[in-house]
Amino acid sequence: MFAPRLAFIDVETTGANPVVDRVTEIAVLRVEDGELVERWSSLVNPGIPIPDNIQSLVGITDEMVADAPAFAELAIRIRQLFADCIFVAHNARFDYGFIKNEFQRIGERFDAPVLCTVKLSRALYPQHHKHGLDALIERHGLTCSARHRAMGDTEALHQFAGIVAASFERSVLDMAIVKAMKAPSRPAGLPEGVLEGVPEGPGVYVFYGEDDRPVYVGRGVSLRSRVMSHFSSEHRNSKEAKIAQNVRRVDWQVTAGELGALLLESRLLRALKPAENRQQQDSEGVFGLRYDAARKRGPVLVRESLNGLDPMSGAALYGAFRSKKEADAALREFASLYRLCPRRLGTEPWNDGPCLAHSAKRCAGVCAGKESPAEHDQRLLKVLESLRLKRWPWAGPVTVREAHPESGRLAFHLLDGWCVLGTVEDEAALAALIAAEPPRVFDLDTYRILLRWLDTPAGKASVSVLPRGPAATP
Repeated sequence: MFAPRLAFIDVETTGANPVVDRVTEIAVLRVEDGELVERWSSLVNPGIPIPDNIQSLVGITDEMVADAPAFAELAIRIRQLFADCIFVAHNARFDYGFIKNEFQRIGERFDAPVLCTVKLSRALYPQHHKHGLDALIERHGLTCSARHRAMGDTEALHQFAGIVAASFERSVLDMAIVKAMKAPSRPAGLPEGVLEGVPEGPGVYVFYGEDDRPVYVGRGVSLRSRVMSHFSSEHRNSKEAKIAQNVRRVDWQVTAGELGALLLESRLLRALKPAENRQQQDSEGVFGLRYDAARKRGPVLVRESLNGLDPMSGAALYGAFRSKKEADAALREFASLYRLCPRRLGTEPWNDGPCLAHSAKRCAGVCAGKESPAEHDQRLLKVLESLRLKRWPWAGPVTVREAHPESGRLAFHLLDGWCVLGTVEDEAALAALIAAEPPRVFDLDTYRILLRWLDTPAGKASVSVLPRGPAATP
């Protein structure tokens, strides 16, 4: 076959992260000189609860592993099975990472040469896009006695190896094996198998460094590809090289789609303040500008906090700014373009006599008595209209449904007035959320995310208007 001694293996686990999750089942087929010489499997007591979604997917329950041996009791047998063998698995670094970390927890070291059948399939069948185990089973007519159980999946891999060994010349097979045994690039401080545990679907990831400090938060429509790209020497820039050097732990949260990832990323950036992301300013200080007609002199624009504001309350506020500097920059630009008075706008202190802009013929002269405050402010209010928050396109709340076709994950986002009122995973929970009538609370980052998202064809197509809120003309 590929080598004199091979050990085909599959593990079932409590989750995808070999650092925090545990093995619940192991199956090994030991092959010597092309002949199956040992067949072994065992349930494993992980010492921690198995999440409900994993129990549903795999079929291994807490009750099934309650009386199973712990990994430490199986360690000697596992070493015997892998003695002088190549470790063969599908997405092999995942399984290898779990076995290596389980040995590490009992104070032992485990090392073996690793061959990944995903990489082997990609090298031998580049014309195909999918190389997951389900795709291989369908493509090659493999027999799997129990999908997502360790022995069933291991048997399928053994059959696949036999098919490719008989289908390709030795020289072609040898080149593919070299690719399949190449270890991926990863930071020296990151445990084996962590990157391979990252799923392919959309979501958000967090890199942690020394002392478990957040280093970087990012998102991707394919988490694994995006995370792996940080460690590819071909595409690494100086910033990513620094990130890769400092990573000690990777955490991730999967979402049903891109909008969920965008919203989650925004929340995590605010909460974690990772060192290598551009720091977001505190949303607590976001404000708009209110025109105060009662003020005869300047400034006639007063700052009003947007934090906690219901954006559909009808308050006549203009703009959304994080700092006085940001607001002043916008007002100075308007003053220059439309000959408005910086003093009346509040970007310069009020003094008697004409402002400096009037002397330079950039102010129409409300400060010099050349136009009335009413004339000036009529022009100002027209200009300020461009700063208003965009009108919500519907008469009431809407829902956005996201579904990831491969994982089956669903999300329903309840939106109203550029606010996210809540996100749930099924229609029953959505009905309860709608009935609760959660309040609208303005958040500048969320507003900008929704503004961009709902302006895309995919965003518009995902919207469902609730019956109680008929759609307004966008």
